[in-house]
Amino acid sequence: MRLGDNVLVHLCIPARATSLRLMRPVVSRAAELAGVNPEQVERLVLAVNEAGMNVIQHAYGETRDGDLELAIRDEGDDLVFVLIDHAPPIALDRIQGRDLRDVRPGGLGVHFINEIMDRIDYSHLPDGQGNRLEMRKRIR
Repeated sequence: MRLGDNVLVHLCIPARATSLRLMRPVVSRAAELAGVNPEQVERLVLAVNEAGMNVIQHAYGETRDGDLELAIRDEGDDLVFVLIDHAPPIALDRIQGRDLRDVRPGGLGVHFINEIMDRIDYSHLPDGQGNRLEMRKRIR
């Protein structure tokens, strides 16, 4: 991952649900350092955690054999979270939350991400060997 300027953190963890326990406090502390208020910090942690879990469950699927990279950048008015995986490319047009009238546990991650973040961009890595998710939140 090309990091660029204003990177607060770059983290690479195994693509396992248990590894998200390492990611959550990093997201929290980076948001705090960027001046985000405590209530908003919790929401950002939720969105990034849901995005990570979606990568683990849907991109890597059953194999869960790979890494998940997170970079957090402070771009002045925006805090930017970039998740990179090296799973097979996903069908970008199929990324959507389930119908909210379908009341049951789970499956709300995309809704949370869309509600919390101001901009979400999904793409494939240039070499075709993975996926990239960029989430932006206006903080100033």
